[in-house]
Amino acid sequence: MKKNRGLKSLLEILIVSTRLGLTSFGGPVAHLGYFHTEYVRRRKWMDEKSYADLVALCQFLPGPASSQVGIGIGVMRAGVLGGITSFLGFTLPSVLALIVFAIILQGFDVGNAGWIHGLKIVAVAVVAHAIMGMANNLTPDVKRKAIALFALVATLMWQTAFSQVGVILIAAVIGFLLFKQNVTEDDSRLAFPISKRLAVICLTLFFGLLILLPLLREATSLNWVALFDSFYRSGSLVFGGGHVVLPLLEREFVPTGWISEEAFLAGYGAAQAVPGPLFTFAAYIGAVIDGWKGGLLATFAIFLPAFLLILGTLPFWDSLRRNSKVKAALMGVNAAVVGILISAFYFPIWTSSISAPIDFAFAAILFSMLVYWKLPPWMVVLTGAIGGTLIGLL
Repeated sequence: MKKNRGLKSLLEILIVSTRLGLTSFGGPVAHLGYFHTEYVRRRKWMDEKSYADLVALCQFLPGPASSQVGIGIGVMRAGVLGGITSFLGFTLPSVLALIVFAIILQGFDVGNAGWIHGLKIVAVAVVAHAIMGMANNLTPDVKRKAIALFALVATLMWQTAFSQVGVILIAAVIGFLLFKQNVTEDDSRLAFPISKRLAVICLTLFFGLLILLPLLREATSLNWVALFDSFYRSGSLVFGGGHVVLPLLEREFVPTGWISEEAFLAGYGAAQAVPGPLFTFAAYIGAVIDGWKGGLLATFAIFLPAFLLILGTLPFWDSLRRNSKVKAALMGVNAAVVGILISAFYFPIWTSSISAPIDFAFAAILFSMLVYWKLPPWMVVLTGAIGGTLIGLL
């Protein structure tokens, strides 16, 4: 009887999360709204306070926040299998769509297309908007602005597989030293059905892979190891949602020759047009590099940190967020991520997109559409593609 109830719960989670995966447009903030309507108001799987606490945890962690909230809701409903089921339902529709698009696109020459240039300029506007929002939230004072500046300079001058991880670790130490007396208390409680032993295993895997994968990459010449490392590292270091992962992925795969700038931006435009998490853009890149197998490997690698972190922190969340040392270190890490993203925004996004005054003017228009006129991203992408085509005719 208990087994039947478990299967029924998993099936219910799969149906609901798949429907959300097919209809949730608009990015992570919109996804959280969809989740609240479906899981809290309509189905009452959790109360308002528990949902708010779960969202706070996922914003506190690196990775795709909306996907982690979906995983957490699944865990609360039906344990670890519930979390996996919720993730698959919400993510697979866009993964499959982007893999199919990548396979189709390989039959066409997009190298000199004007609409590709337009999409490059869209990327400038979108990433600039994301970085501005993050900078306002994560670097509100001079000390954190200084940490961000250190990360910016270090990652521009030291571009290796270890640079981002090294900068993050240094920023954590600086944050601990500077902010350990400046954190606030939080008295709320949140409980999840996960053992601390499983949590420790997940956290050990997260940090172990983050350190060992670059070493393994340097020691071997296996393409799949390099691919896994690049996606895993990108998924581990992103705060603020899917748009923020764009510059990290571009730096990992375009300068190294894994994927052309044109194909990268074509996929980014497609990712804007499909529902679900923008992190599934990794599936497109993987599929361009190595077919459907590469797409699935990339998806697994970029979402694996999110899984390990959410499962690893849930049992310890109450004590972690009260620990002034941990919170102080994370304040430094968050500030450093802003600097890393500004560095990646300059190279390669800005340097490959803005080459003439008309490009900058068009980027300003697209930025205004997104930020001031609050138009949906798909409309900005469509405008960028059309505008890029017209600029190519001038």
